[in-house]
Amino acid sequence: MDKLPHIWCPGCGHGILMRSIAQAIENLGLDKDKVCIVSGIGCSSRAPGYMDFNTLHTTHGRALAFATGVKLARPELEVIVITGDGDATAIGGNHLIHACRRNINITTIVFNNNIYGMTGGQYSPTTPTGELGTTAPYGNIDRPFNIPELAAAAGATYVARGTAYHANQLIKLVEKGIQNKGFSLIEGVSVCPTYYGRKNKKGSAVDIMKWQKDHAVDVKVAEKLSPEQLEGKFLIGEFKNATAPEYTEEYQKIIDRFTKER
Repeated sequence: MDKLPHIWCPGCGHGILMRSIAQAIENLGLDKDKVCIVSGIGCSSRAPGYMDFNTLHTTHGRALAFATGVKLARPELEVIVITGDGDATAIGGNHLIHACRRNINITTIVFNNNIYGMTGGQYSPTTPTGELGTTAPYGNIDRPFNIPELAAAAGATYVARGTAYHANQLIKLVEKGIQNKGFSLIEGVSVCPTYYGRKNKKGSAVDIMKWQKDHAVDVKVAEKLSPEQLEGKFLIGEFKNATAPEYTEEYQKIIDRFTKER
């Protein structure tokens, strides 16, 4: 409590996402001394400063690299990464796809506000095509990443997406991600009224939250809808829940085999 009030702008969705993670940990009854939360650089990465766990605030884009080291050294710890859309999919993109590929038992929550909020409103890999940023004053011509699709294709065994508006659902998705024995990625669609909202005339924080409410469709519901009904919508919920060998366990097998052969 001595760290509050937090540094995020009024109306930012990051506080809701942070609270969802804390509530998921609480619901699972995890020992906070056995939880390690790792972050990189950006608005999202300030979250561990307000959380009473073992925490690492690392360099830009390298949260997953540090987290991999923690998990290999202390596999009994529950390692959770908090990162942003730029931190995870731009400078940290290579670390992301290889963490997915390895299926290391780390839970990653990507706070996606569709922009670089801390460094001045530059467009990010998830800024929608045509939207504005300080580095795209006439509109972004890049196609955005679909983070869950990227993670699923790279090999993550649990993939989901929630929003700041659908906070209760997000808590459950984070819980399931933590319980998954392998790499889990949960995208949390956030709210940035200061840079993304103002630049693109999205209205107030409440307006952006209402947009999430009106445009999010659960994947199970989407299966019953036509392409026309899904036009302009985005999907939330659980996208992938699979099993595969877990990286630290496979690594331990190599160590055991080497020790035995000696």
